[in-house]
Amino acid sequence: MNHASIDGWRSITPVLEFRDVSKSFDGHTVIDRISFVVPRGEMRVIVGPSNSGKSTLLKLAVGLLSPDSGSVFLNGVEISALPEERRYDLLKSIGFVFQADALFSMSVADNVAYRLRQLRWDEDVIEAEVRRVLRLVGLEHAYNLMPEELSGGMSRRTAIARALSGSPEMMFYDSPCSGLDPIVSRRIMRSVIKLRDIHNVTSLYVTQNLDEVRYLCSRFYDAAPGGEPVLRMESGEFCLVNTRIMMLSEGRLIFDQIDEAFWGRDDERIREYLA
Repeated sequence: MNHASIDGWRSITPVLEFRDVSKSFDGHTVIDRISFVVPRGEMRVIVGPSNSGKSTLLKLAVGLLSPDSGSVFLNGVEISALPEERRYDLLKSIGFVFQADALFSMSVADNVAYRLRQLRWDEDVIEAEVRRVLRLVGLEHAYNLMPEELSGGMSRRTAIARALSGSPEMMFYDSPCSGLDPIVSRRIMRSVIKLRDIHNVTSLYVTQNLDEVRYLCSRFYDAAPGGEPVLRMESGEFCLVNTRIMMLSEGRLIFDQIDEAFWGRDDERIREYLA
């Protein structure tokens, strides 16, 4: 369900959980005893000042970094305690969009197909999947283009399509709209919202842009029976509860609630961030 009254909402089993996680670099604590859960199909929009630990948190969540203390669980499995080969198997169901697109020097189609070939999918199945995700991000026409032929927005959407290949259960977005014009940014955010609401993809989304935060926390796709999903806004009767804002400050998690509680929060750190 995409929207519900707050009183009627019930939590479900989390697919991601941090338990008292800390991480330091060169004696500097970047993540400090953070705990939270993300139920299936929900989104967490992660905000905070520069160098507050947002990107480090994403890398801990997918096992690119190991915590100094505490535990990280994906689908009930403690990823932080797994050997590397078993961690790789668990991460097959995850997509990650980095701050830099980091496209390979190959066609758009081959970039999107790369992970599927690593997983040894049949080529016929790969072809169908590549075309599916390119349609999802509006890049069907770019199938044979090379990275140097793409605009900034097309390059970013290619990176998102590559992360989406194979229908991951969970998506991690590290500032996916950074540097893009508002029109392209809205298209990307609509794709992110559709994955959340129609395909039940769990996601963490890092951004410094408060307009993005407002958009992601107030729009939802309504799946009309027998028709195309319709993008709608929250109304006074319904509150979007499958998306929450998480704010980090100096490595600590200081807020994890729906956005209505964020904008008027009487917390000096949040007020300063919003100023």
